[in-house]
Amino acid sequence: MNFFLETLKFILLFVYYLLESLVFLVVPRRKKNVRGEIVLITGAGSGIGRLLAIKFAGLGATVVLWDINQQALNCAVRVARENGAGRVHSYVCDCSKRQDVYRVADQVKKEVGDVSILINNAGVVIGKRFLDSPDSLVDKTMEVNTMAHFWVMPVFSIHILRHPFNMFSMLILPFGNYCASKFAAIGFAESIDMEMRTLRKTGVKTTIVCPFVINTGMFDGVESKWPRILPILDPEYVAERIISAVRQNQEMLFIPRIIYVLYFLKSFLPVKATVLILDYFGILDIMSTFKGRPKKE
Repeated sequence: MNFFLETLKFILLFVYYLLESLVFLVVPRRKKNVRGEIVLITGAGSGIGRLLAIKFAGLGATVVLWDINQQALNCAVRVARENGAGRVHSYVCDCSKRQDVYRVADQVKKEVGDVSILINNAGVVIGKRFLDSPDSLVDKTMEVNTMAHFWVMPVFSIHILRHPFNMFSMLILPFGNYCASKFAAIGFAESIDMEMRTLRKTGVKTTIVCPFVINTGMFDGVESKWPRILPILDPEYVAERIISAVRQNQEMLFIPRIIYVLYFLKSFLPVKATVLILDYFGILDIMSTFKGRPKKE
């Protein structure tokens, strides 16, 4: 293809994709049916993971719950069944340990079937600044928030996954280990998406979710300086938005919507101006009141 035709094709497609995105801002995308799908959720024992399990089960999906805590899993299964879920399977799994992931994945394939929707939800937060974090906790943060994705996704044969889905937080906080793990996870999801496009695997979809602080206990004690603009998010609301994003094959979801604006500004503003914005919104000091989920949970 000569230069003129290739450039013309690029311009036409570029304009089309821009118009398409503008249309979808007004007209909701059609939601796909997930009845009969097998949905695996990591970190499903509590918080958003548990809510997603309940909601996917309510839509007729078979849900497979992974968590490191057996007691939390039992509670999640009970709540899901109390809410009408019929097909719920639970497995104790430490996603940070590769061999544990491989072992439990084999169990799932034999006992439940091939996973068609994968939700990488498991995560940990230390709540300490990088210089105050011991090596063991830094290792655990990277293992759970980042490396676990490298173990979990391939074992479910990514070429047959209809909608591998990655849930990540994108809080811009002054805590190096946590933020580094999340940015790495986002980069991993984006690279997987590009690989699938290069291989023309059009049936494989990836959704990246970047929420602000969610009121699940994980960030207990954290307060927002401007709650009307950057509210501490309600878990039910976040779960509903995530379900909709997955069913509509949405590539990127920021919650609340103002994060779209902040993300855009960060891409071209000077670093000092970006820091000024973060300071104004109270992001730089937001973890000063952090307590976190009690250890018994």
